[in-house]
Amino acid sequence: MTTNNQSENGLSFPLEDLPKKTNPYLRLNTICPYYTMFPLNFPFDVLKDAKLGDRILDPFCGRGTSNFAARLRGLSSVGLDASPIAWAVALAKFTNISPEEIVALCHRILVSNDEPEHVPEGDFWELCYHPSTLIQICKLRETFLNECDTEAAIALRALTLGILHGPRNKTIDSYLSNQMPRTYASKPNYSVKYWKEHGLLPKKIDLLDVVKRRAYYSLASLPPSVDGGVLKVDSREQIQNYSLGEFDWVITSPPYYNMNTYIPDQWIRNWFLGGEERVEYTSSEQLSHSTTNKFSYELAKVWKNVADVCNPNANLIIRFGSLPSSPYNPSELLQDSLEKAECGWEIKNIKSAGTSANGYRQSEQFKKNLGTATEEIDLHAVLR
Repeated sequence: MTTNNQSENGLSFPLEDLPKKTNPYLRLNTICPYYTMFPLNFPFDVLKDAKLGDRILDPFCGRGTSNFAARLRGLSSVGLDASPIAWAVALAKFTNISPEEIVALCHRILVSNDEPEHVPEGDFWELCYHPSTLIQICKLRETFLNECDTEAAIALRALTLGILHGPRNKTIDSYLSNQMPRTYASKPNYSVKYWKEHGLLPKKIDLLDVVKRRAYYSLASLPPSVDGGVLKVDSREQIQNYSLGEFDWVITSPPYYNMNTYIPDQWIRNWFLGGEERVEYTSSEQLSHSTTNKFSYELAKVWKNVADVCNPNANLIIRFGSLPSSPYNPSELLQDSLEKAECGWEIKNIKSAGTSANGYRQSEQFKKNLGTATEEIDLHAVLR
């Protein structure tokens, strides 16, 4: 494990608590807006009991919050996620690259004489992006699809995912699209109707200028680097085949039952990473949500797989909850899935995690009335 500036107890910060939100080290964690994440202080606080040299695994890593918390603690970690968007964003949390290098790479790609082989057409694309902005986006897209192995490319790709769409700003341009949410992409028909009804036309955006400002904000000051990485892997697979080594902590938050719209809600980012230029509503890489029993069996596969790559007495920490529209008992479902795994996870305690703030819970339902937030739970198990 390669780290620096560590205190005697292994922390990257000589602090007991998470640094204030104004600390520039924390900005890398916001490189791309994402949803259904837990707050950074959850895995960071859990890892206060970790020892220097412990390794952390998150089999549903999402945007890499557990991995970033491990980095702040000076600990090696690995993230797994079947979503290409989650994989690309979380991977950037391991980079150790300067804003200057990111901006230079972006400039080289945009000024190249190579025109993109394909630029999507149709009402949505014409109203979502100015033609010149869309060409620049496609230049970056095709470059990354061909090769994205350097830290500068990995960081620039994640940063671009974060600015692909978002609200229009009256002063400084922060996003590349016409008016749109920043955490998810609204569907084409709805978007076109909204833009036409409100007379909204796409603005010509200087992509390099937006990248430059975002790079200097998010990556000007980085926490010490650590070993680890992220794999685009379905955790129901035999993950021990990937030679990940052994882990001492598993910190994760699985998708809640009936929360299965990750790819459709991120369809533009999915297109940027090589997906179709239309909404894809089904994915075999998502957990089955047909029944709670089937869902429990799917989770059991994951708990069995992670046990196979964990050291004895490893800790499993799960944050879990339910959607207001699909009530069930999260505690009972998790316990059932661990029993079905039959691999030695012994539940130590289950406690309330409270009611998450809006934007920090998987029950966030876009454009819908959330109603009363459901209580989440934290389950702690040990591998015997």
